[in-house]
Amino acid sequence: MVHRSFRNIGRFALAACAVSIGAVSLNAQTAAPMGPNPSRVDVFAGYSYFGTHSPLNPSGVQYSSDNYGAIGSVAYYFNKYVGGEVVFVAHPDGNNDSLYTVSAGPIFRAPMQNFTVFAHGLAGGADLLGPNDDSAAGFSHNPYQWGVGLTAGGGMDYDIPYFNNRFSLRLFEADYRYVHADFGPYNAAPTPGVGGGRANINAIDLNTGIVMHFGHVIPPPPVTYACAVSPAAVYPGDPVTVTGTPTNLNPKKTATYTWSGDSGVTVSGTSSTGNIDTKTLAPGTYNVKGHVSEGSKPGEMADCTGSFTVKAFEPPTISCSASPTTLAPGDSSTITATGNSPQNRPLTYSYSSTAGSISGSSSTATLSTSGAAPGTITVTCNVVDDKGQTASATTSVSVSAPPPPPAPTTSALCSISFERDTKRPVRVDNEAKACLDTIALSLQRSTDAKVAIVGNEDAKEMKSKKLDKSAAERAINAKDYLVTEKGIDGSRVTLYTGTTDSKTATTTLIPAGATYDSAGATPVDESLFKKVEKKVKHIVHKK
Repeated sequence: MVHRSFRNIGRFALAACAVSIGAVSLNAQTAAPMGPNPSRVDVFAGYSYFGTHSPLNPSGVQYSSDNYGAIGSVAYYFNKYVGGEVVFVAHPDGNNDSLYTVSAGPIFRAPMQNFTVFAHGLAGGADLLGPNDDSAAGFSHNPYQWGVGLTAGGGMDYDIPYFNNRFSLRLFEADYRYVHADFGPYNAAPTPGVGGGRANINAIDLNTGIVMHFGHVIPPPPVTYACAVSPAAVYPGDPVTVTGTPTNLNPKKTATYTWSGDSGVTVSGTSSTGNIDTKTLAPGTYNVKGHVSEGSKPGEMADCTGSFTVKAFEPPTISCSASPTTLAPGDSSTITATGNSPQNRPLTYSYSSTAGSISGSSSTATLSTSGAAPGTITVTCNVVDDKGQTASATTSVSVSAPPPPPAPTTSALCSISFERDTKRPVRVDNEAKACLDTIALSLQRSTDAKVAIVGNEDAKEMKSKKLDKSAAERAINAKDYLVTEKGIDGSRVTLYTGTTDSKTATTTLIPAGATYDSAGATPVDESLFKKVEKKVKHIVHKK
């Protein structure tokens, strides 16, 4: 059962190898391999399993499979796909039926990305030891005998991505091996001795191990060189660095670097980085050249070129701002100027304004609006560097007009009582005149002011007459006193009747521009009270 299992494994490996080789061959006809630069020489060393149970004819004694074996090979490739190979395989005498073969022949490969599939056909010699016989038959093994060995098969290698792809892992190598050896005439005597006979062995070799690569079929790519200059634009005196980036250098060789530049350009440095002195350079564009070399052969050296620009000194710039931007007359604002020199030159500041006064010679100044009329004041900020180059910027400040005076409002004056004279309840008595005198004085002081007089009556007066006019008469009598006795213009006195339950007349001073709130009061139509006025006058002026 063990021999049959290994035979099935061998057949399966051969079939897989055949399918892989066929697919790769078809792919090679339609597209170029994708693998890295193939090696020139491959050296393989690894483990080998030899599987067979072929008989020794005519005795019929079976050869055993050998689990112990080693394989080594050297392949030299003429191009990317075809080469020649020498293989040595040793299966030592573990079961008294060992085998050693040396063979050579062509090898074919298909390099792909990370993998290489190969196939080979070999012919050579095989040194074969005869198998053990059953001791009951009286035979021992035949001695080593050279014969013919033929091998055909293939396998797959995985490229290990370390050590510059110097090594590969042989995932599998499956070979069909045929061996023929003649041990002489067959001895059928039942006495101990050499049995003789012919060996025609059909076997499968399964191998795995490490592949080492040497050399290249295709020459390595040429060295390339790229330059980068930083910064690309500078002012006289600013430092400039040029950096070279080589590719495809051989890590086993030492590269040398040199730098040069246009007339007047000095580049220092012996590595992949150079430093450029710009102190003496006039404004303009300059080139710098780098050279890298790891040998004198073509492809072992390369040049690169970079450029940079020296700019003329630029004038300064300035921005101007005010805080606050809205002021009351007489207030001050802080002016801030932000100047900048592209070459970091020293700067001097100055200021001017269209109104008010400004003071300061640094990056801040103070604007005073004392004496300035309401409106907009424009402030100009100036800056000059030590080369005499200038810049200006403006900002504005708004001076607000003073707030308008508060609107005039009415004010209540004294109240006139008509309670004392019960027989003449609408007469202006001396106490009432004292109140009216005060009102007249207020009107004389404010010649544009007016007064509103509101007469009131109590509930009894309202009920005693069908049309009570006491409230209006009280207001009329108070006005008459102001006009006739105090000389107040009657147009400045407005009369109303109110709803207060009392025998009074209230007074309110109305300055110019103020509005009297007459809600709840009724204007008095003085034309209806002419007779009453005459009577009142008589009463008022009677001695």
